[in-house]
Amino acid sequence: MKLFLSSLCLLAGVLATAQIENPTGTVQFEASETTSNDDPSGFELPAVKTPSLSNPDTPSKYDYLGDTKEEKLDITKGDGLLEYKTDTAPKYFTKDKAVTKEIGGDQHLGDVRTKSGIVSILYRDHEYVDGDNIRVFVNEDIVQSNVMMSGSFGGIHITLESGFNRIEFLALNQGTSGPNTAELHVYDEHGKLISAKEWNLLTGDKATIVIVKE
Repeated sequence: MKLFLSSLCLLAGVLATAQIENPTGTVQFEASETTSNDDPSGFELPAVKTPSLSNPDTPSKYDYLGDTKEEKLDITKGDGLLEYKTDTAPKYFTKDKAVTKEIGGDQHLGDVRTKSGIVSILYRDHEYVDGDNIRVFVNEDIVQSNVMMSGSFGGIHITLESGFNRIEFLALNQGTSGPNTAELHVYDEHGKLISAKEWNLLTGDKATIVIVKE
């Protein structure tokens, strides 16, 4: 009996000692370090290269962008400084048209009707400017006794009477290169062209236009 009790006491002491040395009852493992440089995923991605949009050795259709084209000088065009007039006789006229058998006698330049109270009568030597002179009549009254025509338009303003107004141009000479030549323009009070005529007169002949005020 004493022997059995002694054995129980010894077993109890061993168990108590084991619990004190390892109170948790779990097994501890020491951590190990790794020196591997491998990718933890197990594989390596290849390097990605940016694709080239064009071959630097191949010309591009956009190479011209940014370039400034140099315009060639064209001496046949105006330089932007001169004002080109269109109301003067061309320079290439060196003499008037030849006098023919059809030229001679008075010329009627037509009748013009208008409601305007005032008209502008303008005339010029539209061919070779050679000193053509005229005398101007309005309803048989002299309004300009001696006018030498130039290559630019000049003239008079007339206050119209009701009904017929007769304007006459008498050729005082034929200049240095006959006949007496002129271009005639008539404008109403609003600046509207209502008649455009020409005459070719020998000395002493008349060109007549009739303006009817309605």
